[in-house]
Amino acid sequence: MINITKALAVSLLSGAFLLTAGGAFAQSNTTPPTTATRPTAPDQNSLPNATAPPASTTQTTGQSSTDPKVQEMNQKEKDKVDRQGK
Repeated sequence: MINITKALAVSLLSGAFLLTAGGAFAQSNTTPPTTATRPTAPDQNSLPNATAPPASTTQTTGQSSTDPKVQEMNQKEKDKVDRQGK
């Protein structure tokens, strides 16, 4: 019975010693760096198409010349909205 109590006391003391030693290592005073690096934007490596025609402001993509009757109807509706509102 005395051997069991001695073994228990030794194991408790050694466990307590290991816990305090491990805690001392966890308490290091090293601070992390305060500056952060940010990713940089990639360099532009594409060039505009030199063979493309210049941009046009007179006709958008998919637009075709409208029929005079359609233009007249559109103008009537625009005038109506200006007078009465939506």
